[in-house]
Amino acid sequence: MGNWAGRSAAEIAAAVREKRVTPREVVAEHLARIERHDGRIGAFRTVRGAAALADADEVASRADLAGLPLAGVPVAVKDNLAVRGESHRDGSAATPDVPADEDHVTVARLRAAGAVVVGLTNVPELCVFGTTEGLFGTSRNPWDTTRSAGGSSGGSAAAVAAGFVPIALGNDGMGSLRIPAANCGLVTLKPGLGVVPAGIGNGDWFGMSENGPLATTVEDLRLMLGVLAGTEFPAAARPARRTIAVSLRNPLRGPGPSRPYADAVRQAAGALARAGHRVRRAEPPYPVTMGLTALRHWTAGTAVDAEGLDPARLARRTRAHAAVGRRFVRSVRTGSERERLRARLLPFLTEHDVLLTPALARRSPAAGPWHERGWLRNIVVNSAYSPFTPPWNLTGWPAMSVPLSALPSGAPSALPSGAPCAVQLVGRPGTEAALLELARELESSLPWRRTAPLGD
Repeated sequence: MGNWAGRSAAEIAAAVREKRVTPREVVAEHLARIERHDGRIGAFRTVRGAAALADADEVASRADLAGLPLAGVPVAVKDNLAVRGESHRDGSAATPDVPADEDHVTVARLRAAGAVVVGLTNVPELCVFGTTEGLFGTSRNPWDTTRSAGGSSGGSAAAVAAGFVPIALGNDGMGSLRIPAANCGLVTLKPGLGVVPAGIGNGDWFGMSENGPLATTVEDLRLMLGVLAGTEFPAAARPARRTIAVSLRNPLRGPGPSRPYADAVRQAAGALARAGHRVRRAEPPYPVTMGLTALRHWTAGTAVDAEGLDPARLARRTRAHAAVGRRFVRSVRTGSERERLRARLLPFLTEHDVLLTPALARRSPAAGPWHERGWLRNIVVNSAYSPFTPPWNLTGWPAMSVPLSALPSGAPSALPSGAPCAVQLVGRPGTEAALLELARELESSLPWRRTAPLGD
């Protein structure tokens, strides 16, 4: 049996466990797809061809093969996490090109579960921005290669959407999982604080950054999240009925979502109401200062990550971001702004089980050399197209992006090239399983196309 590229992680793992296919066969097919197509997608900084095949053979020889949840599943890893034997460059010429001695704990958990790391994926320098380009290449949206895949987990999202791997590891400090997932038609979940080990950069951006999975199905997302968290998130036999607040308000006080993304929220709200949930319009009490709070934390996180790096080897936009952030590091470290925000928003997410919003305000910018453009231009573009994600890094609460099927061809609000729309689901602490259940209901009632057509 062939054609494993494009299959789900769950399908691949079951076939490997039952010895209907070998890990080497699965990995080799995915490596061949990467070789054919990644030249125009730009998902990977480095591909571990020979090493991945050797790792696949090791998986095949394991005595516990029949019990491995990710047996033989190819996986991509974001290039700010350590993979044993490989350098992780964080998208920068200023970082050392030195192989890591040990896997990051999340990578180690994936390997222990039987996954095979096929490569490290492109990121913007120091994972700062919502588009992915720089020294090591530009990551494009496989659905529309004229557009950015998003960022900062842009390479990981592009790799999954292109069918180079069924699942990928990324992380999210201001939307860096949800933004590229929304662009590329994937499902992802930024877990709440402490659910998955972090250990990202120099202090996880003050605890705002979380590692998490990117996938094309809720089943795969649930499976990978369980491996990363070291615990299962089983599907409920009878999903609970929940109260869902629907909001289109821009948390940063900018313009509202463009029509396709507003329509996607209405579609999702209708589907959830038909499933029996109590769905109503309600506006979270975002403070008027949300935009400034987000900017202070965003820039301060970069200032800390840039410490010890040669400024002359950083891109202009990164240097400017870090310079702005240095004046905020001390106040941000106290955590007082984040604590006030939690206190303000928690009553809303106690009254309502889940908040439904657009995942983005508009489609991603055109793919191009954003790293060569000015800092202010990058800030304006990033904030305009992805204002809905930052509040939930500041609170540390779980939030996910869920794709919807492309809007009908020819509709005035349709996106180009069949590119998908997406919505965001947000919950209070400890509601990851509830969010996964709602995503599963949306997947069932409004199924999405899983991988972009690449012409082969």
